[in-house]
Amino acid sequence: MDASTLPHPPPITDVTEAMDRVGRAVADLPAPSMFQLADEGFASPFEQLIACIISIRTMEEVSLPVSRALFAVARTPAAMADLPVDQIDKIIHQSTFAPRKATQIAAIARTVRDEYAGELPCDQTVMEGFAGVGPKCANLALGIACDQPTIPVDIHVHRVVNRWGYVQTRTPEATLDALSAKLPRRYRPAINRLLMPFGKYICTGPAPHCPSCPLLDICPKIGVTRVRM
Repeated sequence: MDASTLPHPPPITDVTEAMDRVGRAVADLPAPSMFQLADEGFASPFEQLIACIISIRTMEEVSLPVSRALFAVARTPAAMADLPVDQIDKIIHQSTFAPRKATQIAAIARTVRDEYAGELPCDQTVMEGFAGVGPKCANLALGIACDQPTIPVDIHVHRVVNRWGYVQTRTPEATLDALSAKLPRRYRPAINRLLMPFGKYICTGPAPHCPSCPLLDICPKIGVTRVRM
């Protein structure tokens, strides 16, 4: 369906109404895996960081059970540091780039055990200092496990807020910078919990489900040329 036939209101400058509608729309959809894991009790900074590494370039439907399987064997840095890398690899083998991730996970566990007395600090510099950890994973772990006002930007968050016209950026990194300057505190890190399932199931790319979207009348649909019913 041609998107030009749909209403195109002005860009969204205040996300309150949009977030309220998104919240209702995704209430019955699966939450992002790291939020689900936190709800299940896997809420320590270490568990959250490891779960995010597992999730990189991996579907949620895979990364969630894989993370649970690894935590069933070892949940603490000390316990995970005792696992051979090949055992970690075997457990997480369904995750994309599993051998590399297994090496990274083992190295993080040893460092936290040996240099931080077995407790991963809620420190962004420390987290991003580990191989395989970028801003998204650090911000998710800090936001979920440490209650810090971080903004975890994945491809869904990046796509949705640009379609709204709330930011005008070309990369997730630039979106993070733009959101840092304007996103209200109450949506940090909740923006990921809301917009990840919204972007995965409703505001999809390249052809979103605009006709059935609860934001149809307020979203400018920037960049959208084709939609699905």
